[in-house]
Amino acid sequence: MGNNPLARFLMPLARAAAIFSGWCLLVVVALTCVEIVGRKFFNFSLHGVDEIGGYALTVVCAFGFSYALLRGSHTRINLVQSHLPARVRAALNAITMAALAAVSLFAAWRGFAELRVSIELMSVSNSPLQTPMWLPQGLWFAGLAMFAIVVIALAVHAVLLFLTDRREVNRFYSPAGSADELEQISARIRSEGSRSAAQ
Repeated sequence: MGNNPLARFLMPLARAAAIFSGWCLLVVVALTCVEIVGRKFFNFSLHGVDEIGGYALTVVCAFGFSYALLRGSHTRINLVQSHLPARVRAALNAITMAALAAVSLFAAWRGFAELRVSIELMSVSNSPLQTPMWLPQGLWFAGLAMFAIVVIALAVHAVLLFLTDRREVNRFYSPAGSADELEQISARIRSEGSRSAAQ
């Protein structure tokens, strides 16, 4: 989706979420290292690192969905579609985005339902940490909600393009073929090379 103007507009938010996710993983790695060294040499344990790691995994996944989508990193099978007429491809691409929007909206709705129950019941984890469940579930829901907003915006864009200019639907929302992926990798390498040269 590199040439998609809407994807470029949404990318800063998704990139910020991806960076936040990366920092979460670094914190978990640091805690895990402290746990390993503490147990091995000092008979010391932080207790709950595995629990925190589980929370981090769900949060990172939820926030990573949007970034992966905007980068075109989600897997799509392009075995048949490339051989279909342009009009059919455009319809399939628009339907794909609409279906993904429906799935993301359902996931966010169910995520909110879980969060609401945890808040109402003041649920805590069944562990030594006694973590209030609304904390990890709130971050998890925020990631799902962001993904739903991003996908719905892209789905509306795809459907509007289908009604006005079907060629643009295929240009922005078709699954990347091998040639497209090679071009994206080449462009990334050229961009990183020019950045290194400037430094």
